[in-house]
Amino acid sequence: MLVSAKEMLVKAKAGHYAVGQFNINNLEWTKAVLQTAQENNSPVILGVSEGAGKYMTGYKTIVGMVNGMLEEMGITVPVALHLDHGSYDHCFKCIEAGFSSVMFDGSHYPIEENIEKTKELVGVCAAKGISLEAEVGSIGGEEDGVVGMGECADPNECKAIADLGIDFLAAGIGNIHGKYPENWAGLSFETLDAIQKLTGDMPLVLHGGTGIPTDMIKRAIELGVAKINVNTECQLTFAEATRKYIESGKDLEGKGFDPRKLLAPGVEAIKATVKEKMEIFGSVNKA
Repeated sequence: MLVSAKEMLVKAKAGHYAVGQFNINNLEWTKAVLQTAQENNSPVILGVSEGAGKYMTGYKTIVGMVNGMLEEMGITVPVALHLDHGSYDHCFKCIEAGFSSVMFDGSHYPIEENIEKTKELVGVCAAKGISLEAEVGSIGGEEDGVVGMGECADPNECKAIADLGIDFLAAGIGNIHGKYPENWAGLSFETLDAIQKLTGDMPLVLHGGTGIPTDMIKRAIELGVAKINVNTECQLTFAEATRKYIESGKDLEGKGFDPRKLLAPGVEAIKATVKEKMEIFGSVNKA
């Protein structure tokens, strides 16, 4: 069954490793992530953006699919189903649909409004045993049409949000969604250190995990990051593996492509990517 992400992330921060959030877009992606988590005895978070939710026909469909797969595949590692960069309204939709975790991204609001909306969600989520992630400081890049220039969060604002009773906090420290440009300045560990000192034991979240060098990942974990999001890298490896299969001309047989064969190389590519990230994050055998 699905679980809140709170316990796994508290455990991760105390153990100085991070749990990976891998965004899902369809059955094949979900199956690949769950298989890899089980094979590596790693806790895992399935991330769902609002765009992916719409693509998969709605949040209730996703909950039904994931719960069915957990049972049919015999998954025993902790799995959280998490709304990624959720709006205020969509947090409530996911809570109603049966998600075990949600992220409210109020970073684009003035801090007072971010606090007000987050505070309300804290009460709702706590009553239902659902974990809540909040954000301070926008993450750069683009995701589902939402563009952030990237900024370093104000540590005092982070403390104000953390003190509301959220379960984990995403703070902008120079990270971006998507591929990192060559002139990227890197993560601001000075900001991250200041945030951790003010928020104490609260697990911190690093968005935009694709393309961040391993040494920076490990340093971020040392400074309190317990959840790292990966999406773009899975998209790229899936697309490349699928492209190579199509160009190989296999499986034509006069009937067109068998979708199960067509998508199989992409699934294996995602599994390899997820396993590599779990090893870097240190979550293998931590279930």
